[in-house]
Amino acid sequence: MTQSIRIATAADFSFIHAVAGRPDYARFVVDEDDDALAAHLASPDRTLVVWQPDGTPEGFALFCELDNPAGRTELRRLALAQTDRGRGRPFLDALIGYAFDALGVRRIWLDVAGDNVRAQTLYRRAGFTCEGTLRRHWRRPAGDIADLMLFGLLREEWPS
Repeated sequence: MTQSIRIATAADFSFIHAVAGRPDYARFVVDEDDDALAAHLASPDRTLVVWQPDGTPEGFALFCELDNPAGRTELRRLALAQTDRGRGRPFLDALIGYAFDALGVRRIWLDVAGDNVRAQTLYRRAGFTCEGTLRRHWRRPAGDIADLMLFGLLREEWPS
């Protein structure tokens, strides 16, 4: 499944903006400007990726902390172009496979807003463990403050 993940290029920025700018994502996904996206592409400790299982981009995500000596990576900003189509789990499985197989990490961690129950359910079903909650921790773009829940997955916990 990792072949459906590819490294993003500047040509993908319009797709990323279209997805991140969806009104239903406004509370959970920040739409970074082109300079920020370009900085991700240029950074040696980050990888911005696009998921295209059938040749057409359907989602994107950002892996951070790739130079971490403990072998961990943070999975950030993952978003699908269309929801409610049963694509969340294949997308997440492809990202996990890419992290463990292509990037060679030992641990993936991510955070999720406390009120994003849909994402929390997906992460748990994929094998992630809720490792704690940071209460009233994240100021969203709209200005409200949300709890952040931390989830982690070890390589040996994931059946590749």
